[in-house]
Amino acid sequence: MPEHFDTIGLIGKFGDPTVAETLKDIAGFLQGLGHEVRVDEDTANHLVTHDITIASRKQIGQQCDLAIVIGGDGTLLDAARSLAGHEIPLLGVNLGRLGFLVDIPRSDLEQQLTDILKGDHIVEERALLFCEIERNGRTLRKGPALNDIVIHKWDVARMIEYTTHIDGRLVHHHRSDGLIVATPTGSTAYALSGGGPLVHPSVDATLMVPICPHTLSNRPIVIPAASAIEVRTGEGPKAQAQVTWDGQIHQRVHDGDVIRISTWSHKLRLLHPQGYDYYQILRAKLHWSEHP
Repeated sequence: MPEHFDTIGLIGKFGDPTVAETLKDIAGFLQGLGHEVRVDEDTANHLVTHDITIASRKQIGQQCDLAIVIGGDGTLLDAARSLAGHEIPLLGVNLGRLGFLVDIPRSDLEQQLTDILKGDHIVEERALLFCEIERNGRTLRKGPALNDIVIHKWDVARMIEYTTHIDGRLVHHHRSDGLIVATPTGSTAYALSGGGPLVHPSVDATLMVPICPHTLSNRPIVIPAASAIEVRTGEGPKAQAQVTWDGQIHQRVHDGDVIRISTWSHKLRLLHPQGYDYYQILRAKLHWSEHP
């Protein structure tokens, strides 16, 4: 049975007024097809005039059958963290550059939207991580991430020290610039720059990639997605470290803080047009098979 997308939410790139024209075009097109449309309240601030119902991110998750994200991968990362818990599918319209996650081009937007809304699409599930920071037995901050959780130095040119455990077993005492814990989706993001492997999104795994480790034998490792990771910041001088969710949310940590990371119980549902090919995306974005 094809899904029915009666009410559709629109989310534009945060703080970017250039998405307004595309967003209005999409809203008008959807309304012309008989769909109810809601626009994210932060996005609506950049629309000078419109006749679209404004909704909070929570209301979009509760009231909409589909969310269309207009911008780049960063915009979709933000939307995924807030909407995956509502199990609402996301569709990305690419106005950015790389576009590993947003794969509908503006040039072919109306035809591809028409096909997708009729049920001619691919549904893909992506895993998210969940990170919780504990200080003296109290939860300091917690939340999900689609790409990665990164523990890294704050603003000084020296390494940080931390210890990692997986499922209660000691893995390593580290001295490095930090640690990237990534989903397969995040394997094409910061983890790739750090020397980590590319992992197909369907693989049930988590990546741990050290950032500029002091010990050259401290290599990236791929572990089962069901594993529970615990990171304790180092002893000694006060840690100059922070934790980031998808590079968008930041939290400073102190010595002795406990950072717990596991796979989230919710998954992100992404819609792709028919013919979507992950390997073609890699070839295009990473310039594989090109001759010098």
